[in-house]
Amino acid sequence: MARFPKAPTAGAPRHGVARVISKRGITSRTEAAAWVRAGRVRINGRIVLDPEFPVQGDVDLLEIDGLAAAPREFMAVMINKPRGLVTTARDERGRDTVYRCLDGSGLPWLSPVGRLDKASEGLLLFCNDPLWAAGITGPESAVTKTYHVQIDRVGDDVLIAAMMAGVVVDGERLECRSVRLLRTGSRQSWLEVVLEEGRNRHIRRLLEACGVGVVRLVRTAIGPLELGTLPKGGWRALIDAEIAALGRPRA
Repeated sequence: MARFPKAPTAGAPRHGVARVISKRGITSRTEAAAWVRAGRVRINGRIVLDPEFPVQGDVDLLEIDGLAAAPREFMAVMINKPRGLVTTARDERGRDTVYRCLDGSGLPWLSPVGRLDKASEGLLLFCNDPLWAAGITGPESAVTKTYHVQIDRVGDDVLIAAMMAGVVVDGERLECRSVRLLRTGSRQSWLEVVLEEGRNRHIRRLLEACGVGVVRLVRTAIGPLELGTLPKGGWRALIDAEIAALGRPRA
């Protein structure tokens, strides 16, 4: 049976086709752009080669390899990221990425929600909905991130006060919502650090400005979602209650 696009909706927004594919949870925007350039994408039966070709998402017929590109069912998973993996889909230097933790899982395309740097460990989310991800990582987000940080000196009230007061590094203000001493030894300590807005290498840069080095950094929670006993390198899907607690409930 012939398929026809719906009648255009007056005033409805148009977006580049690669962006539309990404927002439907099918693949990343970069990969979608590559598919378009390879001639795999049709709009209303016509091949388009420009990733920025404007599409009215709820009107135009979008196909990939001849199949309708319908929005994917929402999915979110968490992993316990080991140290040494970079948070990206592909690394130009050939380093192992966080996707190694999902090898053989059979999961659909998922994108990391925020980042953990190569030397950091712990809770990292993946999902196929950029809007949901932005609600967790965006600057207006109220979702806190909790870290356990091993430092190369004994922590004290002076250090905690300095971290709470914050510093300006490279034009960015770095501060913490809360800091507390978890445990201490003769030469090192563990701190619990809670951030409201995590900037690039936020805790490492803040501590460096205070003259303190980081030995180990583990993200233990995002909002109410805790890493718990998830094994290193392991993953599990989030349940509906966890998804709702992190942002808007899914339909």
